[in-house]
Amino acid sequence: MSAEPDAARRDPTRLDPTRLWAAISPLRRTLLATTLAEEELPDLPEAQIEVIRALPRGTVASPSELAAALGLSRPSVSNLLAAMERTGLAARRPHERDGRQVDVVASERALAYFERFDAANAALVDGLAAELTPGEVAAIDRALPALERLRDLLVAHRRTGGTPVAGARSAASAAPATSAASAASVEEPA
Repeated sequence: MSAEPDAARRDPTRLDPTRLWAAISPLRRTLLATTLAEEELPDLPEAQIEVIRALPRGTVASPSELAAALGLSRPSVSNLLAAMERTGLAARRPHERDGRQVDVVASERALAYFERFDAANAALVDGLAAELTPGEVAAIDRALPALERLRDLLVAHRRTGGTPVAGARSAASAAPATSAASAASVEEPA
C-alpha cells in the first residue's frame, strides 16, 4: 500500500486554510521586516503603515473612515492614531466645517517613510521575482485577483458580524485581472 501525497488527495475546489495561513502570514511578516531593515526604517507596525497608505499626501480622513477602510474597530484605530501621534507620524485636527469631528492627516515624516518603504518594497519584490521562474511569476499574478476577492469577502464577513454576504463580489473579481499591479491592503487587527 503506497501513501498518496497530500496534494493528490486534496480536493482542488477547496482551499487548505492551514496552508494558506502558513504561506501568507510569514510572507507578510518577512516582507515587512526585510523591507524595513534594508531601508533602515524604524520598526513600524504593519497597521501603522496601512494607516499611512490610506492617507496619501493631501488626503484627510476621519477616524471612522479609516476604521472602515482598514477593517478595524474604531477603538483600535483610536489607539493606533494615539501611538502614531506620539511618534509624530499622524495628527488629528478639528474638521474644518464640524468642530465635533476630527480629521486625520499623515505627517510629512510619515509620508517620507512610506515613500521610502514603498520604493524599497517594490525593489525587493522585483529582485526576488527575478529568482522565480516565469511560470511562478505568472501563477502569483493569476492568484492575486482571487486573493483580493478572498480579502474582500473577509472584510465583508467581519463587518456583518459573520453573517454571509450574499452575492458579495468585488470589482476586482467581476472582471478578469490582467496585471499584478493592483495594490492590496491587508487587514491587520491592532
